[in-house]
Amino acid sequence: MAQEEVHISSLVVHVKPEYLEVVKAQILELPNTEIHGESEEGKVIVVLETANQGYVTDTIDKINNLEHVLTTFLVYHQIEHFDSQSEDDS
Repeated sequence: MAQEEVHISSLVVHVKPEYLEVVKAQILELPNTEIHGESEEGKVIVVLETANQGYVTDTIDKINNLEHVLTTFLVYHQIEHFDSQSEDDS
């Protein structure tokens, strides 16, 4: 029985406050991203749900390279394993 995994990660992205809305829209254009909070000071909480760790690091790099992003850092990373075959298939 094949096992698959999902990587759940959270990031804090610090943005120049005057560009907060623009950067949030750019982040949401990236696959598997959700925004779960923000502050007036330009900090954004981003949650990723990806198939492997490579997607996590790629997404961090993409966000960090957006114009007006000051820093991006990983706060939390968890790997969940599950069977790819559902109970109905057994």
